[in-house]
Amino acid sequence: MRTLRILAALLVAVLFAHPVAADDSITFFAAASLTDALGEIGKAYEAKTGTHVAFSFAASSVLARQIESSAGADLFMSADSDWMNYLDDRGLIAHATRHDLLGNHLVLIEPASANAAIAIAPHFDIVGDLHGGRLAIADPDSVPAGKYGRQSLTSLGDWNGVVDHIAIAENVRAALAFVARDETPLGIVYTTDAMAEPKVRIAGTFPDNSHAPIVYPVALTKDAKPAAADFLKFLSGDLAVAIFKKDGFVVLGAH
Repeated sequence: MRTLRILAALLVAVLFAHPVAADDSITFFAAASLTDALGEIGKAYEAKTGTHVAFSFAASSVLARQIESSAGADLFMSADSDWMNYLDDRGLIAHATRHDLLGNHLVLIEPASANAAIAIAPHFDIVGDLHGGRLAIADPDSVPAGKYGRQSLTSLGDWNGVVDHIAIAENVRAALAFVARDETPLGIVYTTDAMAEPKVRIAGTFPDNSHAPIVYPVALTKDAKPAAADFLKFLSGDLAVAIFKKDGFVVLGAH
């Protein structure tokens, strides 16, 4: 019995000397176009607080459905309102924390080795500009960048002509990669994506009034860890705002 008491005392001493660390990391599901900016912001936040932010970047549609099917995310940031609404309508986000944080612009890109300046206007000859190739675009049925792209081309009267000449990508960064690898002569991405990839250049900018406003709503999920609220606030702070602006985002205002 005395031996058992000694072993128990030793075990308590070890536990107090080396406490088991709690998992205080934050899990953030975010649209693929946010990869670079949020990655940099996450590193800055960890350096300041010691709290690690684990990111999952993909199409907003994919992430929203993952949140619907399983727990695990503390924050969600979509590249449009539709997929945030999808989760909001199902009671899967903390509605009071939801707000539109960022905006963006839609551009037509080409490989950096090209030098065509394309005047984007009603009924411009986008099929001719493809020179027999395809237009890289994120899935226009579900992915925000693709939906914006289809809206714009429809508004300009060009969608029906080009729809049979598109290369559908799973998200906007995949569309960017098609052009960066010179697999397609043109692609539709956000300004921020084009700025992040030196192997492409902007050939033209789509009129903002040719598609729905590009907004990035962010919110805590309904089961978010308490630490996630502090990171959500950090996203509207001076450091994060400076990084968003550097990467080409339109900051819609602090929350």
